Amino acid sequence: MDSDFEPLSPAQARVLGVLVEKQHTVPDSYPLSLNALVAGCNQKTARQPVMELDEPTALQALDELKRRHLVVEVSGSRVLRFDHNMARGLSVPGQAVALLTMLMLRGPQTAAELRLNCERLHRFADISSVEAFLDELAGKTPPRAIKLARAPGEREARWAHLLCGEPAQPAEGRAPAAIPADGAVLDELRAELNRQAAELAALRTELAQLRTQLKNELGLSAPTPETPDAI
Repeated sequence: MDSDFEPLSPAQARVLGVLVEKQHTVPDSYPLSLNALVAGCNQKTARQPVMELDEPTALQALDELKRRHLVVEVSGSRVLRFDHNMARGLSVPGQAVALLTMLMLRGPQTAAELRLNCERLHRFADISSVEAFLDELAGKTPPRAIKLARAPGEREARWAHLLCGEPAQPAEGRAPAAIPADGAVLDELRAELNRQAAELAALRTELAQLRTQLKNELGLSAPTPETPDAI
């Protein structure tokens, strides 16, 4: 790994992560066409954050990744297809590729979460093996992963990748800002609950009136409390 490695952009990281993921999850469709790649980048599940990349943005990211030997273009097809070269391009083993991929696609995670989410890319024997590869990534020059400070209320610390530079949350230091302790938030919640309860009561009254009107028009007797009123 080059010590002056230039950080990836969020779009480049998403494209690279999707290529690695789909190589394992949809091998029959791999290497990916541009259309399949964009769909994978923009899917709503297993993505943090959710993104909306268009084809020009994805092509620009691919061009930069090709320049850096992280992606190769596959010929021999009427549709251009793309393959990743992440292990060789970053000089990391396949286990580390799986971990970095999940961190790029799903954001910071604990070692236990990474072991579960990496199941289809690489099956780790236990959490300690995940931590061993994370420690190896953190010990590289420059480091490729970092263990974040444990947030208040969390039992385990999360890990983040450094392929896009320093993560938003620092490894050590300030805890997240707390919600103000005054009653303003609670008052707003109570007011909203009261509003919804009143709206629900009004809708029930309106529904009962409509049922009565419909039964009268059909010549049916109005429902009594002992008789379920199903129309």
